[in-house]
Amino acid sequence: MSLFDKFQPLIDIRAELEALGVMPFGAVTEKLLSATEGIVNGHRVILAGTNNYLGLTFEPECIAAARQALEEQGTGTTGSRMANGTFADHLRLEQELAAFFDRRHAIVFSTGYAATMGMSSTLAGPGDVIVMDADSHASLYDGVRLSGADIIRFRHNDPDDLAKRLRRLGERTENCLIITEGMFSMLGDQAPLAEIAAVKREYGGMLLVDEAHSLGMLGEHGRGVAERDGVEKDVDFVVGTFSKSLGAIGGYCVSNHPQLEAVRFATRSYIFTASPSPSVIASTRAALRILQRRPELRERLWDNARRLYDGLKALGFQLSPEPSPVVAVTIEDRHQAIAWWNELLQHGAYVNLVMPPASPGDYALLRCSVSAAHTPDQIDHILAAFERLPG
Repeated sequence: MSLFDKFQPLIDIRAELEALGVMPFGAVTEKLLSATEGIVNGHRVILAGTNNYLGLTFEPECIAAARQALEEQGTGTTGSRMANGTFADHLRLEQELAAFFDRRHAIVFSTGYAATMGMSSTLAGPGDVIVMDADSHASLYDGVRLSGADIIRFRHNDPDDLAKRLRRLGERTENCLIITEGMFSMLGDQAPLAEIAAVKREYGGMLLVDEAHSLGMLGEHGRGVAERDGVEKDVDFVVGTFSKSLGAIGGYCVSNHPQLEAVRFATRSYIFTASPSPSVIASTRAALRILQRRPELRERLWDNARRLYDGLKALGFQLSPEPSPVVAVTIEDRHQAIAWWNELLQHGAYVNLVMPPASPGDYALLRCSVSAAHTPDQIDHILAAFERLPG
């Protein structure tokens, strides 16, 4: 027996892919040509798997802000927020996030993973209960496992099943944290937050919503599904990331509960990791301003999303349940999915290959994410690449 025995299935898959000359996992982007084009594994491609929803990674205003911070404040903080790693701009970004979400309090984390894992592992503890959507992100699952709370899953996007689970808890809902996402990352489907909020109001508990993939694309101000559904007052904690619509890296939690400031000093992923670099904070602040100032980016994003979704549907592919900036093609045969991913790359389209257990079922996905920076011609290029796939 060896510590490595449990990795043998992964070793076998990697050997199989190497024999085929295909390496979809960890594909190397050798050069970025723009927010939407690059050279990946030697192929010039349209980037259709980056989560760069508003296309801000090459935005001149963001780059200029990052460059200025780099020159004035150096390359990194070299410490945690609790030690020497809280700079004035960290506090300014927290204030700006709180104002954007119309909340009183905000915490900035080094990554979105640290934010979601940290909050889900800290808010509830031994003796408490967490009731979470079964398709929640891996970072949320990792967090709740660390919490020591009792964990109950409800069926994906099923408010009736959530109600049943809460009803059975009785008075324990007083110490219950409900977790779901605004938009789910693999299929792009959206939580029925209005119904989930109604269940919460009836049975109690606190509600945490991960808006990582819906920030900047839904709601009048771009705050996500909770804003779109008019239930922001029912959401106790909003968590998310800077690595999607804001084109950077980092995470956040916002809330109206004043106790969030105490939670800050109990969250291990905040206490024991270095704080975000000044250049990252600066570009994030610039991107947040652009998100608010240029709603036309959101409109362009949805135009591109519908163009890709409708085009793939017309070609006969099995798609995610509704149009969104995440468009996933479902493929039951793993070998076909791998072959198609490689074909798409050779035809000039880079998408994400998602395999179990990362995919929400026993099937593989060719997951596309569109951007406001894509042109109609680039969307058509992606569609043409799919059309050329062997039947």
